[in-house]
Formats: sequence, structure tokens, C-alpha cells
Amino acid sequence: MDTSKQLYEIDATGWKRGLYDDIKRTFRAPIVNWIFRTTIANYPEFLRYAWGQVKPAFQTARFGHLSVSYRDTVLSAVSDETPIPTYRCDELEITPAEYGELRGQLATYDIVAPRLAVLFELVDRALSDEPIGTAPDRTRDATAPLPAEFDAERGRPPTMVAFDETPAELVDVVPAIQSFHGLEDGLPSIYRTLAQWPGYLVPMWDDLEPILRSDGFSTAVVDARTAVTEYVDSLPYTPQLGPESLERNGIDEPAIEELQTLFREFNQGAIETVVPALPVYATTVAAAGSRSLE
Repeated sequence: MDTSKQLYEIDATGWKRGLYDDIKRTFRAPIVNWIFRTTIANYPEFLRYAWGQVKPAFQTARFGHLSVSYRDTVLSAVSDETPIPTYRCDELEITPAEYGELRGQLATYDIVAPRLAVLFELVDRALSDEPIGTAPDRTRDATAPLPAEFDAERGRPPTMVAFDETPAELVDVVPAIQSFHGLEDGLPSIYRTLAQWPGYLVPMWDDLEPILRSDGFSTAVVDARTAVTEYVDSLPYTPQLGPESLERNGIDEPAIEELQTLFREFNQGAIETVVPALPVYATTVAAAGSRSLE
């Protein structure tokens, strides 16, 4: 699978453009994440089928509860040891316009964090025929629609620096980020977005790296995963993404094996520490969403 191959939103046409529109509407965020862009570029028929299988998991009131509790779980565990630093515009070497854009883009990442965590866990399990919905939620919220107010009117479309255009000011920061997450090369989208503003990323990373390496963040990663796995266990239905179902839909065995590897890597590899960090970064500029249902 060529993970450098992507279908960008601007190039998507026909049903692929419609699928991207549906992903953004369902995720309630102005972004089509890398996992979708590279999967559709390599195996478009798989993503068209898989999206129909997993989409309902993000449309219920029960998911709304999970999205809020995910954020609170992470931020509570982190701040329990050390307060998360926050920055006003005049404390950073960026303009007011840049600060506003930074806040809007970090709000988008805050929105997608629990959605990506659920997507990776759900698809990873489903592709390997591992149990899903073993303890189905019997309450009304399990099947009731996601209220319109959840994550409404938040976020701006993220922009990013190219892989080979990291600003010179980040020469020390990029290796530190890669080392923390256990990345051999490259940077996840969040850091390519933040690299647009070295005047924010440099002081933020200096302040946050010790916090991210603390027991508090380790606890946050574990507790966030627990919340996600419990949600997937509570689903009232089981997506049909096992090898037999995919073969019946025209996906061959080599493709299935590549997809299994991709989603297992995202669910249990280095990205496991990237996704919980997203609400932490949003908090540094007061762009995180609600932590309570009240």
C-alpha cells in the first residue's frame, strides 16, 4: 500500500467528492483526515463500503457523550499533575490574525480526536473479525440521533506545511516531536499544521514536552483508550468488515492484509499518543470544546 498516495479534497470528483462531503458532515469538522485520503487513493471501493458500515457509530447521542468524556478524560488526567499552559496572542510571536487562525484550526483537531480514536479502534477490530458490541447499550441514547449542538459552528479547515518545507526555526523541535511519538520520519498532520506558526510551536513544545512525558499523560492515553474501547463494546450493531464480507464485496486478500496492517498500526502504533494530545494542544489557546454535558 502506497501511503504517500492521497486523494486531496480539491481533486475529488463524483461519488468520491460526495463521500468526502459526508465525512465532513458526519465528523462535524471541516477536514478529511489523512487516513481517508490515502485509503481512498489506494482502495476506493473499500472505503466506499467501509464508510457505510462505520458511519452510524458517529451519529448517536451516545457518541456525543463519548466525545465529551474523551476530552475530559484526557485533560483531567494531564492537568491533575501539572496545569496545561495557555497562551494569549501577545505572549507569542504571531499576529492577531495568525492567532485566530491557529485557534480555529486547533478547534478542528479537537473535534476529530475522539472520532479518529473510535474509527481506528472500530475498523481495526472489524477487519480482523474481533468482537464488537459485546455489551450493547440498551438506553435511548444508544440509537438516538446526535444532537445538533455537538461541536456545531467550530473549527477552520487546517492548512499545513509540506513534508520537505519545515521552517528553520523548528530544526530542534521536529526531532523532539518524532522522538516523543516514536516516529522514524515525517510528521503527523497536526504538527505540519502547527509548523506554520513557529512562534507558537517552539514555546508550546518547550513547555508541554515535560508534561507529555509525564505519568499524567501516560494515564490520559490509557484512560482515553479505555473510554473508546468501552464505546465500541457498547455499539448496538456490528459493522461487517471482516475478510469474508470484504471478499464478497470484491476486496481481494492482499488488499485486506494491507488494510489490516494500516489500521492496526494507526490504532496501536505511534498515533496512539498523537490523538490524545489534540485536545491538550487546543487547550493551550482556549480552543477545546465542552468537557461536560451540562
